[in-house]
Amino acid sequence: MAFTDEIRPRANEIWTAIVEHPMVAGIGDGTLQAEPFKYWVRQDYQYLIEYSRLFALGAAKAPTFDRMKTFTQLLTATLTEEMDLHRSYAAEFGITESELETTSLSPTTQGYTDFLLRTAALGSFTDLVVALLPCMWGFNDVATQLAADGLPADERYAAWIEMYTGEEFNELTEWCLTLTDEMTAGASETDIERYRHIFETSAQYEYRFWDAAWRREEWTI
Repeated sequence: MAFTDEIRPRANEIWTAIVEHPMVAGIGDGTLQAEPFKYWVRQDYQYLIEYSRLFALGAAKAPTFDRMKTFTQLLTATLTEEMDLHRSYAAEFGITESELETTSLSPTTQGYTDFLLRTAALGSFTDLVVALLPCMWGFNDVATQLAADGLPADERYAAWIEMYTGEEFNELTEWCLTLTDEMTAGASETDIERYRHIFETSAQYEYRFWDAAWRREEWTI
């Protein structure tokens, strides 16, 4: 059985919990107040900066030239196209570029990105691929579930759903799922157990990232 087929039941459980979270449910029906979402946008911008470092490490650790090239392209696309789009999207919520750039990482954002980069730096290329999968897969699946109920009247939230159900993001998600299965094929049970742990940790951080935005999490002291 392919690795992503094996972990799909657990992934579906976490993606469903995200869809049912009041933060995400509010995006789906358009009732979410602006402040939690503005918090999410600012934290997600900082997350993307660290996520770009993950792609850079992926390029450095890639076992073939083609995979090195792909990760380099993903790094460039994230730092230019996606972050430009993020700045434009943030502006619709009244968030300035200065606010995006100066946002301090929340405890959850810090913990999540530290986990990703530690896994990428100290682990194998396969560890890195498994760690990044939940972000792409989770966003695509969650947005697809929301879209199934129809787009909300709030155009800003509708745009978020359309972004992560669009053809380009669908293709990116399928690429990451396929790459994960290719890299984990034939792995020992010891390695598979490690991959399960890496995947589930990242996936749970995906849930916590939304929950932190809902609570507008801050450092305690």
